[in-house]
Amino acid sequence: MILASQSPRRRELLSYITEDFTVMPAKGEEKISEGASPEETVKALSRQKAEEIHSEHKGEIIVAADTVVAIDGEILGKPRDKEHAAEMLRKLSGRVHSVFTGVCVIFEDGSAANFAEETKVEFYPLSDKEIADYIATGDPMDKAGAYGIQERGAANVKGIVGDFYNVMGLPVGRLARLLRGHI
Repeated sequence: MILASQSPRRRELLSYITEDFTVMPAKGEEKISEGASPEETVKALSRQKAEEIHSEHKGEIIVAADTVVAIDGEILGKPRDKEHAAEMLRKLSGRVHSVFTGVCVIFEDGSAANFAEETKVEFYPLSDKEIADYIATGDPMDKAGAYGIQERGAANVKGIVGDFYNVMGLPVGRLARLLRGHI
């Protein structure tokens, strides 16, 4: 099995299902269709990554994923800089948003499964000082939506509805069931 991701979090989460995999990040440019929903976007991006690695490694199981945070129909990717991170966190403050992870698995025979998982996350209201202090930790800078639920960002989360691990970047339970009989 090959994990088509450089994310240390995805590597850790896939190890909850199996230890028998290698990591090979996709390197291609991510192509997003304009006007696509967050769900369509993550499904398409995960499929692009899986197909890129599959083209070089036929006969292997390929697992690829992509995660976005969305609020009011807007996809929040990784912040460009500290100001952009603060803008994102202000949008999330005191509100419910969605985290979508798209997963694509290409099996040994070339057949594929592609799905998106949604988890709702509610943030506590955040003061400007709380936002600034959180950004100063550096944690938000490499994460979609400018937070990591598994790190200091957990202090901002009032509650979730759905798969916790999906918010970290891989819906472990659903993926484990999909891989049953293949690993």
